[in-house]
Amino acid sequence: MILLVLLASILIAAVTIYQYNEEAKDYHKERLERKEKAIRRSINFALKETTYPVTTENIPLIFKEKIFDIDAIHNLQINLYDLEGQLLKSSKRIIQRDTTEHCLNAEILNALSNTLEHRYVVKNEENGQTFQSSYTYITDEKFKNLAILNLPYLENDDFLNKELNEFLLRLGYAYLAMILAAIVFAYFISKYITKSLKTISDKMNEIRLEKRNKKIEIESSSDEIETLVNSYNSMIDELEDSAVKLATSEREQAWREMAKQVAHEIKNPLTPMRLSVQSFQRKFNPEDENIHQKVEEYSNTLIQQIDTMSSIASAFSNFAKMPAQKSEVLNVVHIVKLALDIFNEHYITFYPDEEEIIAKLDRTQLIRVVTNLVKNGIQAIPEDSENPKIEVRVFSKDDTVKITVEDNGSGISEENKAKVFEPKFTTKTSGMGLGLAMVKNIVETYNGSITFTSQQGKGTTFTVAFPKE
Repeated sequence: MILLVLLASILIAAVTIYQYNEEAKDYHKERLERKEKAIRRSINFALKETTYPVTTENIPLIFKEKIFDIDAIHNLQINLYDLEGQLLKSSKRIIQRDTTEHCLNAEILNALSNTLEHRYVVKNEENGQTFQSSYTYITDEKFKNLAILNLPYLENDDFLNKELNEFLLRLGYAYLAMILAAIVFAYFISKYITKSLKTISDKMNEIRLEKRNKKIEIESSSDEIETLVNSYNSMIDELEDSAVKLATSEREQAWREMAKQVAHEIKNPLTPMRLSVQSFQRKFNPEDENIHQKVEEYSNTLIQQIDTMSSIASAFSNFAKMPAQKSEVLNVVHIVKLALDIFNEHYITFYPDEEEIIAKLDRTQLIRVVTNLVKNGIQAIPEDSENPKIEVRVFSKDDTVKITVEDNGSGISEENKAKVFEPKFTTKTSGMGLGLAMVKNIVETYNGSITFTSQQGKGTTFTVAFPKE
């Protein structure tokens, strides 16, 4: 819209200038013709009133004084030439004179004699001004050519240019107002047109599978926009249904898989317990002198299997239970040291960068994170390792506390790296694979992050980052 108004203003200005120039040309052409006719009438009248014989030779005598009177009346320079192009008489005006030649060139003479109207107009420019010079024959009563009349005419466009400038100025003001109005009008029109589309775009950008998405409500819109809105709202309904079904299915599948894993892990110690009880039933002899030793062995076996089942139940319970959002101001260095004190392995070393690093965390959850990572490192080191090593470091960087646990165990293979934090994933022959999943759960609850680097056969380094606040 703005471009159309701008182009229209430029086009109209160009047409206006062209029209004014054409009108100026026509005006000067017609004015010169009027002047020429009037001067010819005055010359013809002078020829009728003269007492001299009307011949070419007497032209200077006939118009000795008359030529100045005619010049004064019509305010135009007059030059009279004989038929050979020699100057006979001139009003000798200095201002607005385009020629002072005393002899006409052959081109003018030929043009006069060869044209049907016996009239020739020459246009010249001098000192930035445009002159027209008309040439025509003066005849006697018998239409015999006596002399050549030359009228130099100055094209004075000051008045027309003033009018043109005034018109263009008014036109500029009018179109400036129109452009400003078009800008305002186009702004509100575009806002009105794109309002519905922007609403739809914003809503589409807000679509998330894990949350409830709002439908679009537009009071008034075109049929096309209304169709688009209805399609979007229908898509939202389908998305909500699909999200609910997917969430339900994922939960059911997760618990189904977890139940299978728990059942499998519980069945493992039940089998040796059953065999131990059956063996005891068959071999039980109250009179056996070693009966007390056998009962003790049998009891220890059952207790060991019961402890295994208890640890399985505890691991499942800890994983299923979200960590409480309790925060207290702690010295992280001190808490990590307490967590490491429960381990008896001599190859565990602790390297804090500072004696005190203060952060707001949950003491119990922080201990669980450290113990699970260290325990995972212990289990990753082969039993026949000659130089086992686990190094725990604590340091701060900007507003973040970082804890690293590095071991020189067997490492993690490339195909298993993507599954490390998945629940129930484990590469060990025992355990449920919930330790690292629980650690990740705790860390993310406190807006932290956990990453690792590993080389198979060389070891693994886990890095946990917690914000201090």
